[in-house]
Amino acid sequence: MTAKIFSIAKYFTLLEMGITENRLRITYVKALTLNQAHMVLTYYATPQAMPLILDNLLPTIRAAVERKDLIPVYSFNGSHLWLAKAKGSSGEQSDSSKLSPWADLTKRMLELPL
Repeated sequence: MTAKIFSIAKYFTLLEMGITENRLRITYVKALTLNQAHMVLTYYATPQAMPLILDNLLPTIRAAVERKDLIPVYSFNGSHLWLAKAKGSSGEQSDSSKLSPWADLTKRMLELPL
């Protein structure tokens, strides 16, 4: 549960700092060292770039290829949903409104007074 909160908090914090949504994805992974589901925030400098992993399990940011302990399952941001194909690459599958809890959270966050 904590990893989900950290990933979501990082996502909205970076959006507020001016990072565009198309560079960010919340990624659902299997953490091999924990043998359980886990969430991380991934950052893409360009659409084809190897993503960087922002994860509360490690104190440093690392490229996805360096994270042999994570198996990506799917990722999403405010607009899109991707199913993982291979480490660091994925194909767009759908829009993120199919994830109703995410759509509800995003709507509530956008309605908050600044």
